[in-house]
Amino acid sequence: MTHHARVAVIGAGAAGLAATKALLDVGADVVTYEKGDRPGGLWVRDNTSGLSPAYASLHLNTSKGRTEFADFPMPQDWPDYPSADHIAGYLADYAQTFGVTDRVRFSTTVAAVERTADGGWTVTTEAGETDRYDAVVVANGHNWDPKWPSPAYPGEFAGTQMHAHDYRSADVFRDRRVVVVGMGNSAMDIAVDASYVAKAPVLLSARHGVHIVPKYLFGKPADATGAAIAGLPWKVRQRIAETMLRLAVGRPEKYGLPAPSSGFFQNHPTISDTILHRLTHGAVEPRPGIARLDGEHVVFTDGRREEADVIVWATGYRVTIPFLSPRWLGANPEAMPLHHRVFHLEEPTLGFVGLMQSTGAALPVVEAQAKLFAAYVGGRYALPTPQERRREADRVLARARSRWGDKRPAMRIDFDQYVASVPREIEAGERRLGSGAAAFSPASTAEVHA
Repeated sequence: MTHHARVAVIGAGAAGLAATKALLDVGADVVTYEKGDRPGGLWVRDNTSGLSPAYASLHLNTSKGRTEFADFPMPQDWPDYPSADHIAGYLADYAQTFGVTDRVRFSTTVAAVERTADGGWTVTTEAGETDRYDAVVVANGHNWDPKWPSPAYPGEFAGTQMHAHDYRSADVFRDRRVVVVGMGNSAMDIAVDASYVAKAPVLLSARHGVHIVPKYLFGKPADATGAAIAGLPWKVRQRIAETMLRLAVGRPEKYGLPAPSSGFFQNHPTISDTILHRLTHGAVEPRPGIARLDGEHVVFTDGRREEADVIVWATGYRVTIPFLSPRWLGANPEAMPLHHRVFHLEEPTLGFVGLMQSTGAALPVVEAQAKLFAAYVGGRYALPTPQERRREADRVLARARSRWGDKRPAMRIDFDQYVASVPREIEAGERRLGSGAAAFSPASTAEVHA
């Protein structure tokens, strides 16, 4: 019976915990590997994995009502935008409540995942231990491997350069001249934090603009508006959202920032109540992109040459899955097509939870993905044929390119549309099963030990 399937989950952050719970719910025998010493992944600031980018002032940028797991609501007395420490505790409580913690092998790093001749998978740890599984879920996250400017900017800089990944508290900026490069959520948070302790106004440098959304619009969490219009076509939602945003806070250009490089719902907006306040008070000053570095100075593309002691590169992260070979990932993991952003097209027993870029919160998405993969492993869901999966992946990619362009189109999902689509996909898989489509069938469950 399929409920005897043995499944490895790699990672015990939000995605891995959701995957483990969903697989336990269908009776699978689950082993979850986690490099750190506790559940919660990147939300745990003192995680021994060393991968967490969480800083002292970090809070959710999506509201708790739009971020919580459906199976585990956040406490009603919590603020609308809980802190990173709140979320770390929430994930630990989730793991304990659903018996997930007992399935996790903490302080264990996966070195390799390989296909076996009989259709299973072997997982080998850095310590040399090897176990065999019928299926594998990759849930190692993609916000932990810092991406630095490439190619590097010309010139040399005499001060300190750091990536946003390594930022923890504003003390590092006290009485120093600070340049923050980027327009994402971390860039805005760091610029605001630094502005209270820096020697001079913090310079916020950006080549391209984004939409900046306050955490509250018209007295409610801003993403509640998104929920209210979720059923409309995205271009209609875009027009509504952009109109509301202009009425509430005006255009970014009003604050000296570059105009957004694309429409709302095409790139993830930056959520911040405080950056506009600090800009209007002169504590943060906008600058264009950097032209070159010059000793103790940074030269911007408008010709201004500014003294600086610290440059913070808030330039994002690479997608890195070090334990899988290019045989499975292709030349670029960001471009890897997946069926419904979960199943590997060639080997659907290799699943991915969390390898996506959402227009909204992540937790409801990974919970839905986990349930989809678990429905397959549990024998409730049959996949389309390989040819149908490939055709559908091609169609999805074409639609994504038309909306998002060439910046990670394969990973992009529309939060509301995707979460609503998963139950429909599971129902479609049930119908395929009833029509005689092949269900998941575990290979031999014999274990292999090094």
